[in-house]
Amino acid sequence: MAADTLKSRAGADGATAVRRLLLDNGALTALIVLVVAMSALSGDFLTTDNMLNVGVQAAVTAILAFGVTFVIVSAGIDLSVGSVAALSATVLAWSATSHGVPVVIAVVLAVATGIAAGLVNGFLIAYGKLPPFIATLAMLSVARGLSLVISEGSPIAFPDSVSHLGDTLGGWLPVPVLVMIVMGLIAAFVLGRTYIGRSMYAIGGNEEAARLSGLRVKKQKLAIYALSGVFAAAAGIVLASRLSSAQPQAADGYELDAIAAVVIGGASLAGGTGKASGTLIGALILAVLRNGLNLLSVSAFWQQVVIGVVIALAVLLDTLRRKAGATPMAAGTGMGGGKGKQATTYALAAVVTVAIVGATSFLHNGNSSSSTPKMGLSLSTLNNPFFVQIRAGAQAEAKKLGVDLTVTDAQNDASQQANQLQNFTSSGLGAIIVNPVDSDAAGPSVRAADKAKIPVIAVDRVVNKATTDTLVASDNVKGGELSAKTIADKLGGKGKIVILQGQAGTSAARERAEGFANGLKAYPGIQVVAQQPADFDRTKGLDVMSNLLQAHPDVQGVIAANDEMALGAIKALGSKAGKSVSVVGFDGTPDGLTAVKDGTLYASVAQQPTQLGRIAVDNALRALEGKKVEETVKVPVKVVTKENVAGFSG
Repeated sequence: MAADTLKSRAGADGATAVRRLLLDNGALTALIVLVVAMSALSGDFLTTDNMLNVGVQAAVTAILAFGVTFVIVSAGIDLSVGSVAALSATVLAWSATSHGVPVVIAVVLAVATGIAAGLVNGFLIAYGKLPPFIATLAMLSVARGLSLVISEGSPIAFPDSVSHLGDTLGGWLPVPVLVMIVMGLIAAFVLGRTYIGRSMYAIGGNEEAARLSGLRVKKQKLAIYALSGVFAAAAGIVLASRLSSAQPQAADGYELDAIAAVVIGGASLAGGTGKASGTLIGALILAVLRNGLNLLSVSAFWQQVVIGVVIALAVLLDTLRRKAGATPMAAGTGMGGGKGKQATTYALAAVVTVAIVGATSFLHNGNSSSSTPKMGLSLSTLNNPFFVQIRAGAQAEAKKLGVDLTVTDAQNDASQQANQLQNFTSSGLGAIIVNPVDSDAAGPSVRAADKAKIPVIAVDRVVNKATTDTLVASDNVKGGELSAKTIADKLGGKGKIVILQGQAGTSAARERAEGFANGLKAYPGIQVVAQQPADFDRTKGLDVMSNLLQAHPDVQGVIAANDEMALGAIKALGSKAGKSVSVVGFDGTPDGLTAVKDGTLYASVAQQPTQLGRIAVDNALRALEGKKVEETVKVPVKVVTKENVAGFSG
């Protein structure tokens, strides 16, 4: 009986130890499970190139998240880090490229910009008594606006000497991964070995107690938010280096990924707990999820759902851990049992992961060969009917030709598109079709595909500083000129008009605006009373047009850079649309063509997007088979009015 009791107790103790280990290392456990699952589901996941891709794709989020860790540990929040990253990179590129400032000084200015933004946040919170959410939300808007003002809404080329941060060492080791590791070590040192790190935990644990114990809480908060600004600046520089340009809209929404990485890594939003290694694991989980789901051809929309579920589960695990009495992750405590136990845990996790992944890799042996041609299509966004039609045309042609086509949505994020193109390249697709978010930013990823001897077809927009086999596109500038001519002719060469511009920083917005300006030069009687961006969005088109009507109620015409904004303008105009005010759109989307039929939209400059997608797939297959393809295939634009809309199909 005694022996049975001892065995039972030993078994119970072992189960408790395993349970405690899993609870104390929930994020690490989740990462191991994800790696094993993705390795089993996709034979392309567990390759050296793809593992390096995961590291590169995690780098910017991880660096941002290290800075956010300081803030969250001290029971704060920083929503501005994405915008501060973009502003810092823009300052660097603007000062070095446009004003000839030495690169070293330009880098210092970029870091100083991050520090300044952090200090403003800290001052508003510590001395202005603003809630961190409100203060950093305000900085989010200010920093993004300043980035757009400085860059005038257009990407700025990054200095070559700094762009090397986006390259590799020895042709295989990505520099962004090295920067991530260095910044992670700095964050770990600050949290575990410095006075300000201990102050963060004290403030997060109980701010009033910290103040009563003699801690200068206000000054510490200034330093904490300044540190967050430094890490945001570093992340912005790394991101811009990857894209070879400072994008004014870069890192949009990255603050949410950074916060998610910190929370997934085990930190509590209530403050007092968190560490750099957990944050790194959280960033890797997000990167592995996105990378693996891309390889499995999961829709970007569903990817957002999955990531949201993971964040919710992470918070739930944190709650369970606290209820179970798991050891909190405070400064210098490791995993609750000292650094030796922490190192042992990580080593054991690595061994288990390698063993299981090695076993699952046999599932894919001998299954890599396939006679079906495989292609990837990366679209700038699927939140726009024009690009949805490109996808429809591409998918229809792929089905007709027997091609396996994977479609991804970059959601108007040049960095996310770079990740998708990297995934396409490392997974060994036969050909890649890209509709760039930005022509300059797509260059480095396309060059990598060229190096791997993968044919690349550009659709709708050109790729700069890289070689593509074919460009399938309409002429945006020519289309803009046609828009201007159409509205001017309708108004008899005289009248007041407004222009709704596209999303600042995108090549389509720039080229169409250039076409509008060129076309209107021939009509001096046409007065442009206002030009405002509405981001290619119908709701924003409605809001912007409603505002402009207050200042210019006598407007007679509207040019919109796409049909979505034109439809929003029509809604704002009400009964005036198609009668006293003529509206010209761009793209020839189904909703736009319906409005043309109804007479509320006077005309749309149609690009025939379905044809763009169809021709792109056809040329990609020809290039994959080694056949000759044309360097440029121009799909003509057409002005569609009520007179000819019946016979038109996009």
